[in-house]
Order: sequence, then structure tokens, then C-alpha cells
Amino acid sequence: MPEDISRVGRLTSVNVGMPADVSWQGRDIHTGIWKQPVDGPVMVRTLNLDGDGQGDLNGHGGENRAVLVYQNAAYDYWMSYLGRDDLTAGSFGENFTVDGLPDDEVCIGDRYRIGEAEFEVTQPRVTCFRVGMRLDEPRMPNLLVAHHRPGFYLRVIREGHVCAGDDIALLRRGRHALTVADIDALLYLPDRDPTLLRKAVDIPALSPGWVQSFQDLLQPASPVTTLAWKGFRALRVRDTRRETSDVLSLLLESDDGTPLPTAQAGQYLPIRIDGAADPAPLRSYSLSAYSTDGTYRISIKRDMHGLASA
Repeated sequence: MPEDISRVGRLTSVNVGMPADVSWQGRDIHTGIWKQPVDGPVMVRTLNLDGDGQGDLNGHGGENRAVLVYQNAAYDYWMSYLGRDDLTAGSFGENFTVDGLPDDEVCIGDRYRIGEAEFEVTQPRVTCFRVGMRLDEPRMPNLLVAHHRPGFYLRVIREGHVCAGDDIALLRRGRHALTVADIDALLYLPDRDPTLLRKAVDIPALSPGWVQSFQDLLQPASPVTTLAWKGFRALRVRDTRRETSDVLSLLLESDDGTPLPTAQAGQYLPIRIDGAADPAPLRSYSLSAYSTDGTYRISIKRDMHGLASA
């Protein structure tokens, strides 16, 4: 039987860049978010494009996040919203800049052919501070979520060459036809529809971390307290901020790059501080900022005689 193929967009720029150390807020950040357009055919492989790499392999890259896609229409939107005219292909760290393929039409599990290669949509982009660093706009990670313009990742189903100007053909729709925007809102916005959650976990193409997050959201809440997850999990300090001489804020993210569940009213964060003592001390911290970008912030006041804060 012939494939049902329809042209739905065009690849307008292929962007690559290798990781490098970039000075930012007094630190060196190892990042591959600086992407530049390239001319001619580029080979797409299972993990990335030739000439491309990711600096933080916990939060980016891998088979489920091999290629990042962003749309020209989103560029037009942000240039108007931010009042900027300096945004060019690759500015958002994407590998493919495209005409078409809006987040509210592309579905998780959609299969596309571009040039010689075939791809599958796996998840929305999870924004991190690096996009704000790249654009010199610290608000950008939150803006991408709040304005529902995250972009999305592709898995490489068949390797091959792609080139700016290639048509993008839709080969088949993903199961349940849940769009990138649907899935992003399902994780980050309140009043989730349980029916949509059950559909989301039934999409084979959805990245495992997102499936786990939705499975957790489907678990019935405890009558005493609501748990975002069971047991302890490793978190990573993405950024620090000195609030006063004795108060330090920590911005925390998951160590595997998946978004942390959005905190609900009354929740707090128990932390086990491994290595501080035996047994490891436990401390509970309220969140010091509300966030919808999959991170948590806590603020700690240092007690020179305290076991944990010091």
C-alpha cells in the first residue's frame, strides 16, 4: 500500500554548533545552544546532526531529543513581542527552523519525512536558563511556557541527509492526535483532564520522562498530603542567587532533564543532604517562587551552627 504523504511545511534552515564554555553571571557554562545555519546537505544521525552537539546531556540530547524544531512564525511572534529585530535562525538553539508545523497542530507521534531522513515527534521542548542566556533575555524560559510556544523534539527514525529548502511531508499522525501544545499544557497548567492524561500515557512515541510525569499525575492524591512523587529523587542545582549576606536561593531541576511537576498550594520540598552526616539529615523547605517551567526554587538562611544550612 502506498504511504499517505502530504506536504505540511518546509525546512528553511539547518543549524548546528558544538558545545563550548560560555561566561555567564560569573560562571563558565558548558553549552551547545549557539547554533549557526549551514549551507548544503547535512547528515542526520540517531543522536544528532553532523557538526552538532549538546553541552548538558542530562537535559538535552539522546535518542528522544536528537533534533530540536522551532518555527519561523514563532520568530515573528517574539520579534514583535520583544521589540527585537536581531533574532535569526538558530537563535533559540534549534536544529531545524521551519515554515509550518505550529505547536498547536503538530501531534506527539507524528512521523515526518525531510530530505532523506524520517522523524517522529517525541515531546515539547523543556526550556532551561540557557535559552535566556543565548538571547540575553532572562525571562525567556518562562515566556516560552506562558505563551505556549515551546517548539518540539524529534526522534530520528531513519538517518539521511537534509538540506535547507527541503519539503516536510507528514507520513502519519500520532496516536490520539494530542498536539505539542496539548501535552505542554497538560503538564504545566492546572485543571488537567484525566481523560487526556490517560491518552497521553498511551502514546508510544512520548518520551519516557513525560510518560512517568503523567502517570504520577494520574495517581490518586493522599487524603493527608499530596505527593509529587514517591520516595527521593536526585535534583540538580541549575543556578544560585545571593539574596542577602546570609540567604542563598537555589534553582533546582531534575537531573535527567525532565520537567518537575508543577507545585500545588501547600506543598513543600523535603531534602535529604547526603554526605553531611550519618544518617543524612532531612530538612523541609517551602518553595520561594511559583514556577511553571519544571523547576523549583528554595531559599536557605545560613545558620553557622546549623548542620544543614552551613
